Amino acid sequence: MTFSGAVVSIHISPEATKPLAAVDQVRAVPGQGLEGDRYFQKAGSFDDEKNNEHDPGREVTLIEAETIEAVIRDYKLDVEPGLPRRNIVTRGVALNHLVGQEFSVGEVRMRGVRLNGPCSHLASLTSDKLKEALVHRGGLRAQVLNEGTIRPGDTITA
Repeated sequence: MTFSGAVVSIHISPEATKPLAAVDQVRAVPGQGLEGDRYFQKAGSFDDEKNNEHDPGREVTLIEAETIEAVIRDYKLDVEPGLPRRNIVTRGVALNHLVGQEFSVGEVRMRGVRLNGPCSHLASLTSDKLKEALVHRGGLRAQVLNEGTIRPGDTITA
């Protein structure tokens, strides 16, 4: 599989219930995720993080800009890029096809772990309508394979 897409924006939050903020760059660290993000800090909303069990699928999340645009169009929701609570917004990449695949985000290698369906936590912080809109297109959970910096504009390749 060959493709080329790009990073549109990057979003992190130090706490599970705080809004995600856009950042100009972020350091990715294997086994930890994105520096400054809630899962890097072990402050995420999932029980396994609180029990100190590492889940590589919690290191970084990605969502397609095309999905956000479709949600705005089809559901008439006002959705800013960080609202779906995913770390990296992409363009030009079919994320659902990356489960089990290795790919690069700029200088950082990642592995797609599993699809990222919308959860009740997302609905409690946003709305049930956004949760419904993201069913089957909620993005990808990925594992960081090498340390590096990710920036908007970075190329995403297989």
